[in-house]
Parts: sequence; structure tokens; C-alpha cells
Amino acid sequence: MPDIREILPPHHKHCDELFSAAEEAAQQGDWPACAASQTRFVAELLAHLDAEEALLFPAFEEATGMREGPTRVMRMEHGQMRELAGQMDAALAAQDADAFAGAAETLLILMQQHNMKEENILYPMCDQALAGQVDALAGELRQRLAAAGR
Repeated sequence: MPDIREILPPHHKHCDELFSAAEEAAQQGDWPACAASQTRFVAELLAHLDAEEALLFPAFEEATGMREGPTRVMRMEHGQMRELAGQMDAALAAQDADAFAGAAETLLILMQQHNMKEENILYPMCDQALAGQVDALAGELRQRLAAAGR
């Protein structure tokens, strides 16, 4: 039986790899490579955030009755990530390496802390609370994440 921890943490790693490629290309001033990597990173990041917000979080909240707990914090941090990704996009458009690096550094720290909370606290809670629904939920999560890579 699949669980949330088999699906979402590997996707975190995939997003991290795309992020690193964009950051490295910006540092080298290779704006075409940065644009390609950034586009893929943002598509995967947004697909991940959207899948959690549309599928995982509502199912968890329904099963536990917790609407003001961990999912509220995660949604707030998702908003911060979207804002920082937008700042990176703007810096990329301006070919401003310093602005790109600044937004990227802040986003990296936020993503690292966020992913640790999800992987060590929220996902195990979801696996427990959603034990009867994990198969269907896992399939839907996989579909949404796979669609971003197309």
C-alpha cells in the first residue's frame, strides 16, 4: 500500500534539483539555461503546492477536523514560496543575478524548513489519518505531479 511519504518527499528532491540547476545557471550568467531550469522548477513547484492544497490538505482536514493547525501553516508558507518564485522570475527577466540570488537564497531556506516539517510531521500524520484513503489519494497526487512534467 503506497503512502504519502513515498510520493511527496521524492518530488521535493526533484524540485530541489531543478531549483539548483536554475540557481547555478544564474550564477554563471547563462540566462537561457536559467530560464529553462526556472520554468521547469516553477511548474513542478506549483504543481506540488497545488496538489497538496487541492487534495492532501482538504482530505487531512476532513479526517482530523484540524483546520487551523499544520495545514494552515503550510498554506501560508506556500504563499511565501509562490511570491519568492515570482521574484526569481522577475530577476530572471531583468537578468539581475544579484536579485535572483537573493530571492533564491530566501526560497531555499524556506523550502528546506518547510520540507522538513512536511516530511517529519505532516506526512506521517496524513498517512495515519488517511489510512483508508491513501490508495486513491496517492493515485491522484501522482497524476497531478506527473502532469507538471509534461
